[in-house]
Amino acid sequence: FFIVRECSEEKLVATRELLRKYTDQLQALKSEHKNLLRKQESDKQNVQIKRSGWVSHLPTIYIITPTNYRAEQKADLTRMSHTLKLVNNIHWIVVEDSENKSSMVSKLLERTALNYTHLNVLTPPKFKMASKDPNWLKPRGVLQRNAGLDWLRNQKHIVADRGVLYFADDDNTYSLDLFQEMRYTQKASVWPVGLVGYLRYERPVVKNHKVVGWFTAWKSDRPFAMDMAGFAVNLQLVLKFPEAKFSNEVQRGYQESTFLTGLKLTLDDLEPKA
Repeated sequence: FFIVRECSEEKLVATRELLRKYTDQLQALKSEHKNLLRKQESDKQNVQIKRSGWVSHLPTIYIITPTNYRAEQKADLTRMSHTLKLVNNIHWIVVEDSENKSSMVSKLLERTALNYTHLNVLTPPKFKMASKDPNWLKPRGVLQRNAGLDWLRNQKHIVADRGVLYFADDDNTYSLDLFQEMRYTQKASVWPVGLVGYLRYERPVVKNHKVVGWFTAWKSDRPFAMDMAGFAVNLQLVLKFPEAKFSNEVQRGYQESTFLTGLKLTLDDLEPKA
């Protein structure tokens, strides 16, 4: 059976007032929740800006760095990362010469807060130098640079990117001015490199703002007689000629020439910098 009781007008008013308070509190909570979500989204964007060091409308510099395990590896990568953190619009492509990505390199890259891509490819034993071999006997970083090139060419979103590509070894030291000069490369830019090839520096020989030859101690008749650190190329050129790569089969000192001739470049295309 049911018991029916009548509510007084006073109780109804009190109940309605209580429901109104609950409704107001619920609305306030919803509003606070929306504000919190907006703040979180804003924080994410701020972190991304801080992480990437990104400036709108500034061309991206893609840097491919081969690296291999050795006692100095972590120190070299740390020093290089500190340089790159001072440069805007950098994307660092680090490629390990290993069967698997190492946790050391993975953690180091994450801590840098740089935009980066971490890859790995193992150099076959027949192409590796023995411990007593002179450092010029076999080329290093060939497959690693090619892996970086393959990754770039497979990124559909960079087809229209106003970018530039630079190959930077992890045991070199780089002036910040270098990155600003290479950023607006039209085809291929070149500059002096210090402490290389038994000289204080190697450099392109320039007359009337045109490269006409090379100041180098070894095989100046090479098509591009310079160090890997001595040039940068426009990203669109790299995408246009997908067959341009490095090779373990070419003779000593011809890696740079192999890649640049694969991009159909000549001395007339080179833009002297520095």
